[in-house]
Parts: sequence; structure tokens; C-alpha cells
Amino acid sequence: MSMQTFAQKALAKSAGLQNVSIGSTVDARPDRILSHDNTAAISTIFNQFGLENVLQPEKLVVTLDHAAPPPTPIHARNHAEVRKFVTRNNIEHFFEIGRGICHQVISEEALILPGQLIIGADSHTTHFGWLGAFGAGVGRTEIAALWATGELWMRVPNSISVKLTGQLNSGVTTKDLCLHLIGQVSSDGGLYASIEFSGESISQLSIDSRTVIPNMMAELGAKNAYLPPDKQVFEWLANKLKHRLSVEAISKLAIYPDKGATYLEVIEIDLEKLEPQVAAPHQVDNVQPISVVAGKQVDQVFIGTCTNGRLEDIAIAAEILKGQKLATGTRMIIIPASSQILHSAVDLGYISILLDAGATLGTPGCGPCMGNHLGVPAAGETCLSTGNRNFRGRMGEPDAEIYLASPAVAAATALTGAITDPRSLEVS
Repeated sequence: MSMQTFAQKALAKSAGLQNVSIGSTVDARPDRILSHDNTAAISTIFNQFGLENVLQPEKLVVTLDHAAPPPTPIHARNHAEVRKFVTRNNIEHFFEIGRGICHQVISEEALILPGQLIIGADSHTTHFGWLGAFGAGVGRTEIAALWATGELWMRVPNSISVKLTGQLNSGVTTKDLCLHLIGQVSSDGGLYASIEFSGESISQLSIDSRTVIPNMMAELGAKNAYLPPDKQVFEWLANKLKHRLSVEAISKLAIYPDKGATYLEVIEIDLEKLEPQVAAPHQVDNVQPISVVAGKQVDQVFIGTCTNGRLEDIAIAAEILKGQKLATGTRMIIIPASSQILHSAVDLGYISILLDAGATLGTPGCGPCMGNHLGVPAAGETCLSTGNRNFRGRMGEPDAEIYLASPAVAAATALTGAITDPRSLEVS
């Protein structure tokens, strides 16, 4: 038997096969099927099949997060339709407005485990690779087909190996790693590939910082991304599970690629050599070292999204802004990725520090990321965001400029009013 990548092993498992070949098509049966505010639109497609009730309601996870609370009557009607669908189908795993962004919530609820397959109607379903799971985003029609049959044909992707060495320096984050990699490979350089990370450096990364990596790999065009799960991940999940599953039991679910597996490409990155990175308008792969764009005036700073709305990100901002005030003419929006994160950030005093600095707070959810809710910039304005996309019009205004960076860069920028290297600040 040939040596297998993570993607080969995970898709073989989901299809009930011993092994699969790269490029072959399998009948995958996901452990979880994700949808969010788009659930109403998917149900319209589903009804066109002549069906009313989904086959496996226990596998569905539905969140209201993309425009929550609803900003218009149209959004409100959409949410009402989602609630009707959830009630009619007895969907247990439904999360109301304010609970948070789908990827963060599913992680916190431990609804997906190592070695499992989750397919979602959201491109950033790659997120779940931090758990050692196979996460893939698909279209609405495919989700409707999954509701009907519980199965989906999937082609086994080629894999790209990314080996990490060294440790990140102060002021540099995994967001910088991701932007560096996207700039190096291009936004379609990983099209339909499995991006598989390895290296002892991963075990040195915090849980929050790991989640950023597979999430951002959607911006390479990746089908999925994977970090090898370790004891830190298993313990995190064991603590989250309501029906206790031991660390040992969770660890037995993990899948690891074979040594000698076939990779399309091998990329090596020394974390020690990285500096803060910024993606300039209007492409996520238009990546520059911060020294190139430093000094650019910024009207709005946004910390949040499924990429960088976690407790560690809010803590970084609070550390930089403690006892300080935002620069005149620059506003700052903070939106935690979940209610649990918001609760912790309040308890730890981070929110008070940020409010005292002049920041404003939004309901846990996606906020202005996709441009239909809360904090859309005006024409001619510049926004620095910790999100994952900066194409023209992404945040709702085609004539605004969006720069992408880490929470450390975002907080430093809010403090000075211009794109700023956080390493240049003296934090007490």
C-alpha cells in the first residue's frame, strides 16, 4: 500500500475505504454539515427536490452570524425562515444571533473532532484543520444534496506540505505567517489542494493562534488545510465536551499523514525570519512587509472575523491600547468571534480597556467582514482589518481600500492613525 497524505486518509475514512488514490472520486459521508444565514436559500433549493425534511438532522449545524442581529427587514425575514426550517427539522445544533461565528462556535461546542469530515456552505470551513479534521466549503446546491442524501462525491486532492521551523518573534503572529505564505504562493496557488502543515514549531503555538492558519488557507484556494493535532488540542476538546470524552479517546480519532506520502510541493518557512505582513488593496496576495506600507493613514480599524476575533487577539489589542486613546480621526470596531470570547474578554478586563481607549463593540458574529452589516466604510476611506479578504467591495463599499493585517498591527494602527509596526511601540 502506498504512503497516504492526511487528505487521502480522511476521505478514505469518510467513504468507508481502506485507502484512496489522489485524483480519485469518493462518496464522502460527512460527520457535520454546516450552514448559516444562507440556510433559507439552501432550503429553497432543497424543496425543489420535492423534499421537506432532511435525512440526517443530527448532522446539521446552523448558525445565524453573517448579519446578526438583522439590520434590515429582508435579513429579518431570512432569519425567520431559517428558524422555521430548524423547527420543522428538529435541528438540535442551532445557534441564535449573538452566539457567534459558525467556525468558532462549532469548535467551542466540540461538534467536530480530529479525523472527522465537515462540509459547509462557507468557504472558510477549512478552519477545522486546526483540530486535525478535514473541513471543506461547497456551494448551496451541494449542501442541499447532502441534506437529502448524506453523501457527496469528492475528488481526493493533491497535497502541499508546509514545514514550519523556529518560533515567532514578539509582535509577529500566525496571521503574518499566513499572509507571507499567500503572498509567496498566490491566491490560487493552492487551488483544490490539501495544505498540510508539519514541524515541531506547531506544538509551540497557542490554540487561538493555530486556528488562524487553516482558516486563511481558503485564500489560497485550498480545499482543506490541516495541522497535526497534539495533546494540547485533545485536552482543549475534552474540556469543551458536555458528554465527557477522555483525552485518550479523542487522541485515538486523530489521523496523521504517512512519512513518505506524495506531495505536489514542499514549502519550508522559518518562523524566526518573519516580520509583520500586510495585504494591500485589492488582493489578498498583494502582500508587503509592513515597512513598505507603514505610515498609510487609516480611517477605520476592525478586529474580528472567523480569522482573528478570538480572546488572544482581543488581549493583544488591549495590551497595546491600555491607558491610551485612539488617534484622532481613526475609529476602531471590536467584534468577538463568539459569546464565550466576549464573556472572557469582559471578565479579564480587556473590553473596559478597549472601550476606555475609544473603541466600539459589536455583537459576536461576522460584522462588516462581508459588507452587509455593522461598520461598512465610506467611499474614499481606508480600513485596516484582521479579516481574510480585501477584494474591491468586500466590506460593502467598492471605493474603500481594505488592508489586511494581524491584531497587533491593527491595534498599533488604531493608536497612531496610520499603519504601524507593533514592534515600534513600547508596551508597558
